[in-house]
Formats: sequence, structure tokens, C-alpha cells
Amino acid sequence: MTDVLTRAAPKRLSTLDKWLPLWIGLAMVAGLLLGRFVPALSDALSAMEIGGISIPIGLGLLVMMYPVLAKVRYDKIAAVTGDKKLLVSSLVLNWLVGPAVMFALAWIFLPDLPEYRTGLIIVGLARCIAMVVIWNDLACGDREATAVLIAINSVFQIVMFSVLGWFYLTVLPGWLGLDAQGLEISVWEIAVNVLVFLGVPLVAGFASRWIGEKRKGRAWYEHEFLPTIGPWALYGLLFTIVLLFALQGEQVTSKPLDVARIALPLLVYFALMWFAGILLGKTLGLGYARSATLAFTAAGNNFELAIAVAIGTFGAASGQALAGVVGPLIEVPVLMGLVYVSLWVAKAWFHSDPYATETASIPESRTS
Repeated sequence: MTDVLTRAAPKRLSTLDKWLPLWIGLAMVAGLLLGRFVPALSDALSAMEIGGISIPIGLGLLVMMYPVLAKVRYDKIAAVTGDKKLLVSSLVLNWLVGPAVMFALAWIFLPDLPEYRTGLIIVGLARCIAMVVIWNDLACGDREATAVLIAINSVFQIVMFSVLGWFYLTVLPGWLGLDAQGLEISVWEIAVNVLVFLGVPLVAGFASRWIGEKRKGRAWYEHEFLPTIGPWALYGLLFTIVLLFALQGEQVTSKPLDVARIALPLLVYFALMWFAGILLGKTLGLGYARSATLAFTAAGNNFELAIAVAIGTFGAASGQALAGVVGPLIEVPVLMGLVYVSLWVAKAWFHSDPYATETASIPESRTS
């Protein structure tokens, strides 16, 4: 993505990188305003869907993810798969702790609002496979570990999403004497979502590295090609944020109190999951880069899938869909803030330079 994401010159940030939180904030506001005052745009975006997936949003996510996945050194992935502590910790946080925490928070904060509560539980079930690559890269996490963990999340998402939806929305509430709401979503719909948002950019990233290194060498690939495509990750991120917020801008801005009530448990959730990941990583001795990766993959959620499921099951105007839309409204600024917390934690808790690993392999001319 530019200097921050390539980490080649951490002391010389471009204007784009230096003011990244501002650009993200402006993109959010622009999307909300467009959705509120240009309703035809929201209708047009909703009309451009195939199999429940918005084509413009899908393109934005592909543009966002490709440069980051093109940076992954796939020849190092074998070393990541041998790290049993990292893999087991990620599975536990993502598929046991995360859904349970969101279920508890949804009932604690929204006991009287079943539609929003159900929407939040759906968000908790959709583990992140897309935007986490951006937050992890900005925080100088382990790219190879991220590629492995999101691949594992993708497989578990296909297998477990429907099962966990049935458990948390029907079985567990029944055991506890609480209201229950069902969830109908096919394995095929989840598989298509994973294929589009992860499979395509992952294959493209792998192919780029393999072809580029074979024809031009690793030095050219990492110091000429990657810096050229890097900025497109940020462009894709901002484009996606504008479209996501435009889709539900009118609904979000017309119900500020409801949005605030939904936002509170989400804020607590993202903070709790991130801190659980970073603390667990430090306790297990994973080092900063992999601890950061563990934290962001645990805290992030696949809001594209959550929104698609909520709309498909309960309708576009439902409270469940609104809760799904509020997900990125809170996740984007919170995880962006946690990127800066991560960089501070690297030095304060792990006593390491988060940029050191990357800059060690970059020629002097790139770091001077």
C-alpha cells in the first residue's frame, strides 16, 4: 500500500499514509452522505448483485486485497503451518471465544431488541477473511501467518457458519430460556463469498509473485513491482468503505440512537478480542509480528458475509441488516486505532522494532 504497507521507509511516510485515518474518516462520511442524500445510488448498488454479492463492492475488495497478498512470501508459509501454538490459538479465539463473546455482549446490551441482537450474533459468527490483511500489514504483522490463518478461517467458515448460527440462535437460547431466532444460509452461499473475497485475490497474489520472481527475480519483484501496485490497496479500501456506507447511509443516519446502541457492544467486542489475541500471543512467546496477526484475525469480522446473510434471511430493511451495516461503521475506525496501539505495544511490551524484520532484507538505498 505505499510506505506504511511496504515498510521500506517508515521514517518517510507519504501524505497518503500520514493522514490515513483522515482519509478513512472522510470515506465513511462521504458514503453516509451519499446514501442519505442520493438514494438512487444505494438502489443502483443494490441492483448490481450476483448471488447476493455486490459487484462494485466485490471489485473494491479485490483491488484492496491483491497488493497485500502479492507481498506474501509463499515459500515461507510452511514455517507458519508448523507453529501449532499460533494455529490452535487462532482456532480457539475465532471459533470458540469470538462467537461466544458476541453472543454474551448482544444479550447484555440489547436484551429488548431481538432484531439488532440477532444481527450482532451473525456478525460474531462471520470471521474475517478480507480487510484483516490491511490492518495486519499496517501493524507490521506476519503476512505469511495472516495468509495461513485467513485460509483456515475460510475453510471453517464454509463448514461451521451454518452450524454455529443454528447453535447460537436456536439451541443455546433455548437452553438458557431466552428468545430464539432461526438462521437459514446455504453452504454454497458461504463458499461463493469465500471464493470471491479470498480465493481470487489469493490466487492472483500467488501468481504475481511466482511469475514475477521467475522472470525478473525477487529483488525486482519486491523493490520495483510491489511499490508500484502498493497504493492500490488503499484506493480499494477507501472505495469499498464509501460503497458500504452508501448502501445503508439513509438507514444509519435516520436511526442514530439505534446505531449508538448497536455500536456499544461492537466497540467492546473489537477491543476485547484484540487484547485477548495480543496478550495470548505474548504469553505463548509468539513474538510481536505473529501476536499482532493473531490479535487482528481474532478481532476482525467478515462484515460482507454478515450483511449478505442478514439481508438474505431477514430482508434489506430489517434490524438484523442494520446491525450488520453498523459492524464496519465501528470496526474500521476501531481497528485503525488498534493499528497504532499495536505499533506502540511492539516497543512497550515486546521490546522490538515492528519494522526491523522487513527493513533487514531491503537494500540500503531503500531505507536511507
